[in-house]
Amino acid sequence: MTARRSRRLAGDAGQAFPIYITAVAGLLFLALALFAVGQAGATRNGGQTAADAAALGAAEDFRGQLRKGLLDAITSGEVLEDVADLLNGRGFDPPGDPCDQAQWFAGENGADVVDGGCVPGYLPVSFTVTVRTSKAVGKSVIPGTETKHATARAKAVVEPRCTYEEPTPLPDPTGDGDKDEDGTGDGKGDGKDDGDKDEKSVIDLVCEGRNITIDPEHLDLFPDAKDLFSVHLAD
Repeated sequence: MTARRSRRLAGDAGQAFPIYITAVAGLLFLALALFAVGQAGATRNGGQTAADAAALGAAEDFRGQLRKGLLDAITSGEVLEDVADLLNGRGFDPPGDPCDQAQWFAGENGADVVDGGCVPGYLPVSFTVTVRTSKAVGKSVIPGTETKHATARAKAVVEPRCTYEEPTPLPDPTGDGDKDEDGTGDGKGDGKDDGDKDEKSVIDLVCEGRNITIDPEHLDLFPDAKDLFSVHLAD
């Protein structure tokens, strides 16, 4: 009786052993598959980080060049009505390519901008950047991951923080008002041609509810780019 029971228990254990092996193998494969999914997710997240940084880098570079363009326009005495357009990025051709910065930031984050992957947009100014990770997901239990790279796309927008107000003439430091150079005020003057003189005016901006006055005679106080324009990722 005892010997028969022992043989039965031994037989049951022998039949259960393959089930245990199969279960352990299944759990191991599941763990490796989850690890592969984690690898893919990490690669994808890294690609998105690189795309975000690249798009923001291009937009911030454009913002810096746009500020300089606005400053140059005021310094050179161009038509001040153009200021409103420049604040919105209209009619401005940056001397440097902002997409070069997109590639630099992508490279710093382990990715490359794909061919044609930096696309400017307007109204508002924006940069849409598509990147591809430099490294693949890597070997895993899922076939093909060793050559699989992640791609990601991001869009950054440059928007004005300020609106332009009509220019206000600077006060006459001499206090002579509209008198001619000969002091008579008869409009005849002294025969000299004043047509080549540029009347510089202050520029009034309203920046997010705050009044900012730009005096062409004191451009050392010209606002920073971040005070004139915002840069942010778009959905």
